[in-house]
Amino acid sequence: MNPILLAVIIVSAIGLIAGLGLAIASKVMAVPVDEKAEKIRECLPGANCGACGFSGCDGYAEALSKGETTNTALCNPGGKDAAKAIAEITGLAAGEVIPKTAVVLCQGNKHNAEDKLIYSGIKSCAMASQVFGGPKACIYGCVGFGDCVKACPFDAISLCDGIARINPAKCHSCGVCINTCPKGIIKMLPVTEVKAAVLCNNHEKGAVTRKQCKAGCIGCMKCVKTCEVGAVSINNFCAEVDYEKCIGCGQCHEACPVKSIDILDMTHFMEYRSE
Repeated sequence: MNPILLAVIIVSAIGLIAGLGLAIASKVMAVPVDEKAEKIRECLPGANCGACGFSGCDGYAEALSKGETTNTALCNPGGKDAAKAIAEITGLAAGEVIPKTAVVLCQGNKHNAEDKLIYSGIKSCAMASQVFGGPKACIYGCVGFGDCVKACPFDAISLCDGIARINPAKCHSCGVCINTCPKGIIKMLPVTEVKAAVLCNNHEKGAVTRKQCKAGCIGCMKCVKTCEVGAVSINNFCAEVDYEKCIGCGQCHEACPVKSIDILDMTHFMEYRSE
């Protein structure tokens, strides 16, 4: 027999056997597909942020399909539309998703905050924080190298005068920035209500804070004494607001001598989110 023809026959036979083997293996080793979970997964935005408490969108969809959770409103990025779509598939009630936005609780920009060193390493907040807490005199404030900017999947964060700022109209409250910030100064606030926010996380005594940042909370207690609903307290030399009690009256803002407390009215951003 012609050697070339023989080689072709042998290679073809090997290919046929290998193909049959793969076909059999695909049937024997096939993983059952949860069609319900796949339909739920299609309703989710795919941010895989973990804000729902599960391992991304796939984990949340699987949990809903298996009945491990009956809460259809855990996806903040998907909002009420995702909750409604999930409810139609699962037959569960469509839960209420409270619109929120991330807020950077710091005003330590280039004009307010002092520097204690010149940092020339990798431009990363996480890396810079390892060097004496970062280049700024206040070790509690925004480092300003933009780790959160890079991490945000919705392009909602930018750097302004050396600190991060978040656009509420673009924020999907996924929480990725919160998990990324090494200083823990990014928090979630409701968009549907007017709330007071302490834009500072400095826990030094007032005299020290004044030297580090012009807009830092000095723990003077004026906001506490002014608040009529008991929503403001001082914890470790820094003011805190109980958002459950806060009515957004603005008295604490007026009383604050350094204006480290601001009244955040983001209700007008709701119209952009509904588009």
